[in-house]
Amino acid sequence: MERGTLIVMHHPFWHTLKQPTRNLRSLTPTFPPFITKASISNYIQSEGYKGPKPKRNFVADWVSNNDDVARSLPIYIGGFSLIAVLFNRAVSGIAPVADASSSQSRADLLALGLAVTNILSGLVWLSIRPKSISKVDPKGVECCRISHNLPDFVVTELKWFWQSLSAVTCCRSMVIVYEDSCICQMGVAAESSIGGEAETVDATKLIQGTLYKGIMKSNAQSYLANLSLYPGKSELPFLPLNTQAVILQPIGDKGIAVIGGDTIRGFSTADQAWISLIGDKLDATLTKSVMKNELTTQDAGL
Repeated sequence: MERGTLIVMHHPFWHTLKQPTRNLRSLTPTFPPFITKASISNYIQSEGYKGPKPKRNFVADWVSNNDDVARSLPIYIGGFSLIAVLFNRAVSGIAPVADASSSQSRADLLALGLAVTNILSGLVWLSIRPKSISKVDPKGVECCRISHNLPDFVVTELKWFWQSLSAVTCCRSMVIVYEDSCICQMGVAAESSIGGEAETVDATKLIQGTLYKGIMKSNAQSYLANLSLYPGKSELPFLPLNTQAVILQPIGDKGIAVIGGDTIRGFSTADQAWISLIGDKLDATLTKSVMKNELTTQDAGL
């Protein structure tokens, strides 16, 4: 038994376990106390990235950098092929008139068809181009209206909501209707018939519209990526006339947030998910405010 114990004690694994812990700590990488993009990049540069590197598609890079040349390339190939077929027909000594019994004539006809197809494809590529999407300047007046009946913590959260949206997304207008009244209208609003003033939000008319009823029925966010294609835009007269995209975010079962953007399809999937989470947080804040007001009213009655 003692001999077996001595053998185990002299095993290399046992000596590894008895090494000081400071040596093991030196093998573990150290990270900065605050993890940011800059700190991660600095750490990768200092330690050296040893993982798999992404492969580059040189053909795709060349096409993206030379769009006009790539679209014109079928025309050049088709034209060169057409000239080559005609030149081969002229110098081969075959009669210029096509002969169905000749295999050379059938091959020339096939080559001519392919050359013409390439030319037509190039013309189509040049005529059909993706439409560039750019930002627009909202046509309206600046507006900042918040209900005076709201507590200070609700006002602070509404301002934070607006500042966050306008800073990181394409949001340029925001309207919040809660419990049959407009509690917030910020950003650029449509200009009313009275020059220089923002169009007021008719909460009653908005609630009676199909957009509001559809959102309340589904209790889910609705994204109108291109507002000009939707007939329901007539129910949003308080937004600028050239509003490009709109997100309709329900706030619980008592309200809705109308968020207008200045770019077609400008709200990404991450923006939509983030707005949905902020809507839930705003619903909790407004519900807390309503409950606090009810308790205050009951205490005053007592």
